[in-house]
Amino acid sequence: MNALAAFLVGVAYLLGSVSFAVLLVRSTTGKDIRTEGSGNAGATNVLRAHGKALGLAVAALDVGKGAAAVALVRLATADPRYAAAAAFAAVLGHVFPVFYGFRGGKGVATAFGAFLVLAPLAALVCAAIFFVVVAVTRYVSLGSVVAMVALPPVAGSLFHARAPVVAAAAATAILVVLKHRENLKRLARGTERKVGGR
Repeated sequence: MNALAAFLVGVAYLLGSVSFAVLLVRSTTGKDIRTEGSGNAGATNVLRAHGKALGLAVAALDVGKGAAAVALVRLATADPRYAAAAAFAAVLGHVFPVFYGFRGGKGVATAFGAFLVLAPLAALVCAAIFFVVVAVTRYVSLGSVVAMVALPPVAGSLFHARAPVVAAAAATAILVVLKHRENLKRLARGTERKVGGR
């Protein structure tokens, strides 16, 4: 066992737990994003409640913390098991942040950042899938779910990622889908909010 790498997996969870949605909205507007819009502490809710600039800033920082979590572990070891664990830990921290009462976001931007380091080509393909689905349907939630569900087979079958990476992608996809279950119900009812809609 690599004690330093295992410690850094714990650090990855703490990094993920830093909610930039809460911090940036609170520092710029004095409001708690968890009491606005969907109540989700994520970039999409920030964008809808406070505009593109703040929403994009949150998204970029969330991507960055996911990438940093994996990159830190890779400084300590080349063992893909620890890097894969760090990727999932960062997403878990974003979804269930210890600093904010375990009320976080849905993990998509953080997952993209983590897998951009862990499985870059697979992450880019899934990002393209996300943008295509959103462009066609105007549903961010649908694009997020489709892209995350695609990540494990794209990483494993298309780019031959190592087994721990595929396992982390699958665990992340399950977590993201579970966090989108209310969105999926609204999609089924035809009441989900579209990009640019009210």
